[in-house]
Amino acid sequence: MSIPAPAPPGVYHSRSRVTRRRVALGAAGLALLLLGYLLGRLQDDPPAPAPAAAAPASPSAALSPSPSEETPEEAPVGGIDAYTTIQAESATNQQGTEYENTEDEGGGQNVGWVNNGDWLRYDQVNFGTTPATRFAARVASDVGDGVTGRVDLHLDSPAAAPIGGLTVGNLGGWQNWQTQTTMITPTTGMHTLFLTFASDSGTEFLNLNYFAFGH
Repeated sequence: MSIPAPAPPGVYHSRSRVTRRRVALGAAGLALLLLGYLLGRLQDDPPAPAPAAAAPASPSAALSPSPSEETPEEAPVGGIDAYTTIQAESATNQQGTEYENTEDEGGGQNVGWVNNGDWLRYDQVNFGTTPATRFAARVASDVGDGVTGRVDLHLDSPAAAPIGGLTVGNLGGWQNWQTQTTMITPTTGMHTLFLTFASDSGTEFLNLNYFAFGH
């Protein structure tokens, strides 16, 4: 029996390249099949939606108290807030008084040379809806011993009955300031406020820097 002659080297090399090409094509086809399978699974099972982000709180909501918190009383709207410091020299009108630089804390001016029959007027003082029951004034005096004067508070007319008043005597100096308080008739609403001054001595008896009302 005759033995076939071996193929020349070039033939083996060609067959080897064909075999490698077939293996590579087969692997590529398998990879494409796997990729198609995975894409199908992803389309069948969409990812769960991400949780929605909480909406930011509005500024007004951040400032609003929670139901468990007590809502503070609102300040009166319009006019001069009776519960803030009212400078004596801010009067709308006056009779008999003069202004001077004060040595009290905070500086500014005070009303001085207050004598019997003098007065100060303040328009549109707003007491709000919760009644004011106290009056506090920053006062100083160097009047003679035994001499006193009075500050009376009137609403809407200096001839109206006073809602309260302070009696002031010697406090040790015209710039020796003290805060004095008194109770007043409960007062609400918007009013023209008159401070009238009375003394039997006929001499100047008071310096007034500022005042305020309270509940």
